[in-house]
Amino acid sequence: MTQPLVRFNNLSLSFASDSGRVRAVQDVTFDVMAGQTVGIVGESGCGKSVTALSLMGLLPPQSAHIDGGEILFAGQNLLTLRQSQMANLRGNQLAMIFQEPMSALNPVLTIGEQLVEPLIRHLGDTPKIAWQKATALLTDVGLARAESLMKSYPHQLSGGMLQRVMIAMALSCKPKLLIADEPTTALDVTVQAQILGLLRDQAQRQQMALMLITHDLGVIAQMADHVVVMYAGKVVEQGPVADVLRNPLHPYTQGLIASRPVPGERRRRLYSIPGQVPDLAALPAYCAFNDRCAKATERCRQGIPPLEGQYRQAACFYSGQVPVLQPE
Repeated sequence: MTQPLVRFNNLSLSFASDSGRVRAVQDVTFDVMAGQTVGIVGESGCGKSVTALSLMGLLPPQSAHIDGGEILFAGQNLLTLRQSQMANLRGNQLAMIFQEPMSALNPVLTIGEQLVEPLIRHLGDTPKIAWQKATALLTDVGLARAESLMKSYPHQLSGGMLQRVMIAMALSCKPKLLIADEPTTALDVTVQAQILGLLRDQAQRQQMALMLITHDLGVIAQMADHVVVMYAGKVVEQGPVADVLRNPLHPYTQGLIASRPVPGERRRRLYSIPGQVPDLAALPAYCAFNDRCAKATERCRQGIPPLEGQYRQAACFYSGQVPVLQPE
């Protein structure tokens, strides 16, 4: 069996806070195969971005604490590496596109100065060669007047243009894994479609694995091969995207799908999952979705349901024994 490019193996981490230890991620396990697009979906505060930042080694060391598990990249546990070793991987074999490109770019450096840095550091290019490559990258991601843009500052570009710059920077060293954290936030619908199409085309062209973090199940359906649904820091369901969206096993996944507007279907009011995400500093000793779940029974308050199954997985007592399905 082919080994995964990335394996999250029972990863648990927490943050120190005034209200106690916040359990942001609990026993998270899933794989990302080479060349595969994995979508991670869930409400804000469910642990999606924290999981990605832990892989990149970008969590604040003064407050974040790894409570258990490992993150394997090409068989190597990233959690055991020194900061200098992680710095050699970041921007080289691992790359990330952040939610807000305006805040991710340095406002006092030109676009060109920021694009050439990884090429010089990781590939050893001369400044002249790096400048030529960076200019070509801007053209590759669909930006016109690349030479002029190289001399521009971030505030002179629109949100869609800045996101393309971030994609160019992330792709500059041909990483094996690209993490896109809400890459279309605050962009209009037309630009969103362009950015998603660009990510899909570049991932296919470079045979690159893609971790796509989003709230939008429509984006997941369009982009992903495999979907991981997270709630309150835990994986509650995962499997091939078509199977999960067609036949969701967990009530939370069912609620997310039901809350999506359906084109051409008129409703007085969109469905919304009742209640709020629980406080991660005071999680119950039973299913965290229990208080919001219309299908909850007394059994749901007697423990935390395990993530069961192989080809499809769900963590829910209501779902019963998750069938062990085989891919067609």
